[in-house]
Formats: sequence, C-alpha cells, structure tokens
Amino acid sequence: MMRSLYSGVSGLKNHQTRMDVIGNNISNINTTGFKSSRVVFADMLSQTLTGASAPDGATLGGTNPKQIGLGSSVSSIDLLFTNGSVQSTGKNTDLCLSSTNALFIMKSTNGTFYTRNGAFEFDADGNYVQPGSGMFVQGWMGEFDKANNKWKDPDPTSAVTNITIPSGKSMAPTKTTSATYSNNLNAKSPIGTKIATTLTVYGTEGFAHDVVITFTKKSANTWTPSATSSSYKDSAGNSVSDTVAFTTTPDLVFDENGVYKSGGNTAKLTVTNGEKTPFEVTVDFSKLTQYDQENTIAGTADDGNAAGTLSSISIDKTGVITGNYTNGMKQAEAQVALQRFTNPSGLEKTGDSLYQDSNNAGKSGEPNTATALGATITPSALEMSNVDIANEFTDMIVTQRGFQSNSKIITVSDEMLETLINLKR
Repeated sequence: MMRSLYSGVSGLKNHQTRMDVIGNNISNINTTGFKSSRVVFADMLSQTLTGASAPDGATLGGTNPKQIGLGSSVSSIDLLFTNGSVQSTGKNTDLCLSSTNALFIMKSTNGTFYTRNGAFEFDADGNYVQPGSGMFVQGWMGEFDKANNKWKDPDPTSAVTNITIPSGKSMAPTKTTSATYSNNLNAKSPIGTKIATTLTVYGTEGFAHDVVITFTKKSANTWTPSATSSSYKDSAGNSVSDTVAFTTTPDLVFDENGVYKSGGNTAKLTVTNGEKTPFEVTVDFSKLTQYDQENTIAGTADDGNAAGTLSSISIDKTGVITGNYTNGMKQAEAQVALQRFTNPSGLEKTGDSLYQDSNNAGKSGEPNTATALGATITPSALEMSNVDIANEFTDMIVTQRGFQSNSKIITVSDEMLETLINLKR
C-alpha cells in the first residue's frame, strides 16, 4: 500500500508538470514565432519480486518475472518545432520564416541567440534590431568597391555582422565607363541620311551628360557615328555645354543580311568639359542591325549614376534588403542570415522568444541564406504561434482526469491503511 501511495504522488507531480506545460502553451497562443511543448511520461523503476525462469525441457515451462511498478516519471518535455501560420502585417521590416530547422541570428554583448520572432525594425542609428530585446539582426552588408567603381552585393561566404542601414543614406555618384547601342538602322535610308540620338552618361561628379551622337549613312552597308554635342545641368540647374569626341571615328559595317560585321565595338567617347576630371566611355555598337525596318536605334549607359539619397527599403523572400534611392537606382544593402540546426528541439529557451545553442541542438555549418537552407522568408508578415488550441484543451481534460485518478489512488490507499490500523482496536 505504501508503494501505491508513492505511485499516486508521482502521478500527481507529473500531471501537474503536464498542466504547467499546457498552461504555458495556451498562454502563448498569440506569441509571435512561439513553439509549443509536450510532456511525455515514462514508468519509473519496478520492484522485482521474482525473476523470470527459463523452460526446463519437457518437465517445466518458463515463468515470467513478477514486478511491481513504482510510479511514473517525466521522460521528456519536447519542443515541437513545426511551422506556424503566416500572418500578414503590412510592415515592410517584419519577416516570417518558414522552415523546420532554421532560425534568425541575433547578437548582443551577452552573446549569440536565435529566434523565430521576425518582428524587426530599424532603430535611431539605422541598426536592424528586435525592438523588444534590442538585439542586432545578423547578416551580410553590401559595400562600394572603389577599385572597380561599382557596388558590391552582400557576400554570404563572409562572416556575419550587424545590419545597419542609416535613414537618408547617400549613394555616391559613379561615372559611366561603358554604353551600348542596340536596335535597328533602316537599310532603305538614302546615303547621307543622318540620325541623331541622345546618350545619357554620368561624369565623375554625378552630373548627367546628354551626349548627341549622330549616325550618318556613308554607303549602302556603312554608317559612321559622331559625337556632335553634349550638355549637362550643373548644381544650380543651369545648362552647360561639353566638348565630346570619339577617340577614333569608327565605321559600322553590316553584311548583306543586315547583321553587324565590324567597325565599332570598342569606340571610345571622351567628355572633356564640365567635369573636374574628363572621363572616357567605351561605346559598343556591335548589337546594331540594318534591316528593312524603321529606325529604332537607342543607346543606354551600362553603368554610372548620379548621387542619390535612400528613400525606402524592401525585402525579398531570400532576405535581401534592397535600398531604393532618389536617383532611381536600387542596390542590395544587406541580406539577412539564418542558422540551421539538426535538432532545433534541443535549443534552450532564454526568454524574449530567444533560444541558445545547446549540446544537443546540432548546430549545422556556418550561417547561410534562406535559399541555401531550403527556407522561405515572407516579408511584411510574422509567424504565428504553432499552438493548437483544440489539442491543448483536449490534453487539459485528459490531464485533469489523470490528476483526479492519481489523487484517488492516494485516497483509497489511505483508507486501506486506516482499516489496517483499526484492526488492533
């Protein structure tokens, strides 16, 4: 009877633990990125009265062991790392992560943490943070490559760092180094025909130079481009004239089928006035054709831009944060990093919807992109709690009945002990 008393007590304790877990799950029914838990019971030690015996040939059969169980115990409290539903918020800095084994990486002076709560925003210094804890979201930053005069996109093979994009960030001007002409020159144009086009290029100070390039038909299959004039608007908005010229005057030769043949795929255009430093643009004419169609020739700069100011940001499903600038340019400012775990249920909760690595979480490799980890990031949305309220209420009823049953074991055992004690009276 004493054994049954202690078995009942262990059952009460275990069902109380299970009720605590259920209560925590229900309490976090609306907690962003929350992962529910479950309690698994196991039987405790058993007292063996007699052991098992083997059969003795045809004389006597085998016997099973006689064991009395000594109650139950909590085998494990499992973290259920299934995906929660996607909840649209309309806030462009919110991120919803859909993955069974990846988390966002957060960092502070206390160390590195992980979370599924993607309610992020930019603070006063432009740091991408979790406002509830102030922790920095980790990722990779883009940067300007001065050697090659162009923006370098975030490199996921480098070490992760804090993501910082200050409000009103400036984009430096870059000069145009190459331009391309494409589309068609009319094959029926008479010899001597002149077609004027405007090619917009950017100088070292970021001014947009409108260069007029005129194409003159020299012979049946030959056209000659020439830079006839150029102008730009200075900082005061005044129109200023440039001096422009090709280093060499190329002849663009087409074959009898109207396909570009030779002459102008490396033409150099030099702008000498209006800039502190004259600049040179390589113009590629090799994509032109000469068919029996209307003139549709057009030239575009391959690079270069005016100075601009960051006006807004957007985030795509791979976690790339793109900056939109007042000069019409866009560039990848940063990319959010993720960390994969072989066993995310092995992570330790630290509060504030944060987790820490543990000996059994199985941290898998270095931080990587959502694409590489098979995850999906939904911008302007958050991951809802994965608590199943119907399942929790059902477990609550089962737990309540289990608690009542164990309490009844204690009551009946006590009555039996009382009867035994009363035998002396």
